[in-house]
Amino acid sequence: MKSSQLIIFLAVVFTVYFAGNAYIFFKGYNAIPAIRENRWLYTILFITLAITFIIAKVLESRHSTVFSDVLNIIGGFWMAFLVYGFFFFILSDLISLLLRIPGIINTTNIADFRKWSFVTVVSVSIVLIAGGFINAIIPKVREYNITIPKVTDGIQRLRVAAVSDIHLGSIIRKRSMNKLSEILEQQKPDVIFLLGDIIDGEMGPVLRGDLLQYLKVPVTNDGLYAITGNHEFIGGAKKTIPYIESKGIRVLKDELVLLPGGIQVAGRTDRDSKRFYSKERKPLEELLETTDRRYPVIVLDHQPVNIDEAVRNNVDLQLSGHTHNGQFWPLNYFTRAIYEVSYGYKKIGNTQIIVSSGFGIWGPRIRSASRSEILVINISFEGSI
Repeated sequence: MKSSQLIIFLAVVFTVYFAGNAYIFFKGYNAIPAIRENRWLYTILFITLAITFIIAKVLESRHSTVFSDVLNIIGGFWMAFLVYGFFFFILSDLISLLLRIPGIINTTNIADFRKWSFVTVVSVSIVLIAGGFINAIIPKVREYNITIPKVTDGIQRLRVAAVSDIHLGSIIRKRSMNKLSEILEQQKPDVIFLLGDIIDGEMGPVLRGDLLQYLKVPVTNDGLYAITGNHEFIGGAKKTIPYIESKGIRVLKDELVLLPGGIQVAGRTDRDSKRFYSKERKPLEELLETTDRRYPVIVLDHQPVNIDEAVRNNVDLQLSGHTHNGQFWPLNYFTRAIYEVSYGYKKIGNTQIIVSSGFGIWGPRIRSASRSEILVINISFEGSI
């Protein structure tokens, strides 16, 4: 990413972030008399919470410690409260405006409305955050049964386990890896695919505990393969990819591999390689030019964009992640608007697409719009030759 683009991006992000915090700050200040009476204490506490996530990221980039991990967790929860608080306070303002028209709200009761609006928004936000935290720490197995009308050399069924968006770092750590390993062992897959964003960002928190060592995958018939996600590039691909490969994981970088039975798997480099390294990934047509289309073709692509490219190239199955299904409400409505397939299963032409909500999280460890999940896809083939 060019430095000018980075500066513009950060300027927009910080402007939005601090504007949202200022909006919520004054909502509390104007609603509760006790807050105004202790305005300095309120101001100090609020500013401390508002900058916690930023401080955590700065410390993490310089020297990762347990303290920076704790700040990341606290800052993540505050970010979630910021989103919910902003949304519900906007809704409260709209209700207030509508009720002022017939005179239901006036100068005599506006103070009470502001107070109870503040209490309600904070209470509902806390409930959503608590429920979302529970969703995030209890992953589920999402199972699909599909048929690919292609022949293979003696393989009638393939059981695939696919895990996207682990986001190893300051929040997703050893305990999560142990849980993921346990689930994969129980599922007994033939092959395992890691669909990108294995690393969250900065390598410091990962290397401090050598976190990927705790991913103990079961012995499979067909192996373990991974692709890059955008966060592998955010963290610095020259660091993240060698680290992943050092654990015996085959990272497919615009590569085609052949599984037993003639099943062809294409692993795409994430599209953000262009944004961070000015390096274009191969067009899908070029990547698949040596495939035998009588046999199944499976494509692994972290971001579910340009689905029409997979359809045009008669891909049988594409597996993706990235969207987190919005991760927490109401952001799931935005991902549905952005992506043709933002979550779940869809068939377009002869191409079947499955998008996972992912195992880990980014930012707050909250999933109020989705569940942490591991995909299991049972594929039946038309026949063997």
